[in-house]
Amino acid sequence: MSSDLVALSAAMLGALAVSSLAYAFLAPYFSSDREKDTRVKGIVGPKRDVTSVLEQAAARRKSVAENLKEFESRQRKEDKASLRLRLERAGLDITPRVYWLASVVSGAVFACVVVLALPPSGTRMFLAIAAGLIGVFGAPRWFVNKAIARRQLKFLTELPNAIDIVVRGMKSGLPLNECLAIIGRESEEPLGGEFREVMEEQRVGVSLGEALERLTKRMPLPEVKFLAIVVSIQQQAGGNLSEALSNLSTVLRDRFRLKMKVKALSAEAKASAMVLASLPPMVMFMLYLSATDYIAVLFDTRTGNFALLACGLWMLMGVLVMRKMVNFKF
Repeated sequence: MSSDLVALSAAMLGALAVSSLAYAFLAPYFSSDREKDTRVKGIVGPKRDVTSVLEQAAARRKSVAENLKEFESRQRKEDKASLRLRLERAGLDITPRVYWLASVVSGAVFACVVVLALPPSGTRMFLAIAAGLIGVFGAPRWFVNKAIARRQLKFLTELPNAIDIVVRGMKSGLPLNECLAIIGRESEEPLGGEFREVMEEQRVGVSLGEALERLTKRMPLPEVKFLAIVVSIQQQAGGNLSEALSNLSTVLRDRFRLKMKVKALSAEAKASAMVLASLPPMVMFMLYLSATDYIAVLFDTRTGNFALLACGLWMLMGVLVMRKMVNFKF
């Protein structure tokens, strides 16, 4: 009897041990904790996906910022343009040697005009030398700068339309190179010529990003730099180029509209500054024609020469101040 009791107790203990082990291994699969863990994992998983997306966006922004910083540093290093590059920007098909020859001729003409216009005096030679220096170093440089500004304005006026052509062409299935070739064939100068130069550089093995970077050297405009940066970033990081160029076209049109608005609002101030700056020289010239003996003291005496020099310096300071007041950067 006792042996049967011991055997039953042993069987019950064995069954209890097996049941305990089975509960320990199988309970998590049937309890509510399993369902809770599944729901928590389902909630935490998308957060991890969102975190990965945010990390990718941050990495993309970092790459874009690094590209912009590298591009701006490279542009600052190459900001000083040579005379040949300035002549190319102005659209003048001449060499620096021809430019300096024309400058010397201009200086000689300026000096001869002063010598023939003024009566013999102690300051005539000084004024002739000053006029000659202005003719050599001032007038040609002013002419080149005006030609550069006029050419850049024509380029900037047509650039948004050219970008729209690229956007429509890419949306219709044309590659970017073919769209740029269409701009080079159909657009007016200087826009067409500059993009033809870009395509010619590509035909000899230059990449599109480098060709556009060279375009920014010939046309150092913020809008052209925007275009080069957008294309360069798209080539390196990918993305919808047509949408980026469409946004760029809108930005360029808004900038041009703002520039024209600023020009219209500041026209009165610029006209007033021109009148105030030109009034003293005009009065002095009319006095010289009507009462030569009265104003000749400024040219014949040392005191008059110093007074004339001081007045010229004050006039120069006033003109620079007025120029600073009517020129708006935006």
